[in-house]
Amino acid sequence: MRICIAGSGYVGLVTGTCLADFGMHVVCIDKDEAKIAALRRCDIPIYEPGLNAMVRKNATAGRLEFSTDLGPAIQDASAIFIAVGTPSRADGSADLVYVRQVARTIGQNLDGYKVIVTKSTVPVGTGRMIEDVVKEARPDDQAFAVVSNPEFLREGSAIEDFLQPDRVVIGSSDKRAIDIMLDIYSPLRVADVPFVITSVESAELIKYASNSFLAVKISFINEVARLCEDLGADVEVVARGMGLDHRIGPKFLHPGPGFGGSCFPKDSRAIVQIANNQGQTFRIMEAVLEVNRATKTRMVSKIEGAVGGSLDDKTVAVLGLSFKPETDDVRESPAIEVIDGLLSRGASVRAYDPVAMDACRDLWPEVAFCSDAYDAANGADALVIVTEWNQFRALELDKLMELLDEPVIVDLRNIYEPAKMSAAGFRYISVGRSPVGGSRAN
Repeated sequence: MRICIAGSGYVGLVTGTCLADFGMHVVCIDKDEAKIAALRRCDIPIYEPGLNAMVRKNATAGRLEFSTDLGPAIQDASAIFIAVGTPSRADGSADLVYVRQVARTIGQNLDGYKVIVTKSTVPVGTGRMIEDVVKEARPDDQAFAVVSNPEFLREGSAIEDFLQPDRVVIGSSDKRAIDIMLDIYSPLRVADVPFVITSVESAELIKYASNSFLAVKISFINEVARLCEDLGADVEVVARGMGLDHRIGPKFLHPGPGFGGSCFPKDSRAIVQIANNQGQTFRIMEAVLEVNRATKTRMVSKIEGAVGGSLDDKTVAVLGLSFKPETDDVRESPAIEVIDGLLSRGASVRAYDPVAMDACRDLWPEVAFCSDAYDAANGADALVIVTEWNQFRALELDKLMELLDEPVIVDLRNIYEPAKMSAAGFRYISVGRSPVGGSRAN
């Protein structure tokens, strides 16, 4: 089967590459000529473990191609996946301008029955909008079907999530389209992956509801963490006690500096706007967004308290810039709020991230970007862990003690044990646990 992927960003590139690995012939399209030229050289513009090798393998085998010419790719394909960006507008709603553009081009190039698959995250009603745009643009009465097939890819583990998903959601009322989608995903059916076959509208809402609920869990445990700090409780123990209840589960009950990235903030705002458009108020999600904003701000105050109540003329080492490990994505990363807050309160910042520094250099010309964690710590009054990269989980504490001007570590991801850090001579501040230590070891 021949597949066209309209949009070669994160979702489009991962989807196209994995479908090619299923044995499909896939053409990934993008208007950015420089990006397509790089992809043809197997030069991947994003950091995603395993993706480079998979692109190279399938491109070499002739199953994966890249082009800027959408029309011929539509005509050659049985299914066209729309995987373009849907950025947030000022009111939080999704901007569908790129989806409309692709739908119009599809309509202009229909030459037979096609399945139009929405892979982008879009609000409920987008499937009907695409259908209307295609009908208006098509030159004759060519048949087609619109399918909602939302993605559930986690940055840093996207290939695993595509090849071993929790479920595949297919939204359509067209039996022929459903059969084609089941054929496309036949390797997953053989692997007994659950399939949810539903309406377009339900499929569209499943995506938003899923991400929003995970955001609820994150904001909830961050509020619990704040309560633990006031009451002298340990949020890690509280979270474990909660997570052992199978009705709750342990995932996403990890306190920290708030959620970021390309999905949770955008989708949480979008579902609030979707509700508003129906005359409803989604109070829980409005609270979740407010908690997330307050959590990020609170992290700066936590750092300020750790260095004695004022950041003026202090040097702070920040470890981690991406919103999570195993990605170079810094969109709405907590690190941005943290560094902005540190700089606005008079601190100097030395930063290190394994892969995300290039994405941040233009944001902060005044920040010193360092060669590794120890370079960042050299001469700093405090070390702050913002992103839980594995290489930050086993830092040489004796070396840090020598490099830091003050033995202060603010761990916003709770990756170290307080007792161990205190025994090593550090004043150790984490999230939802009591501070320990206080003076430099002699």
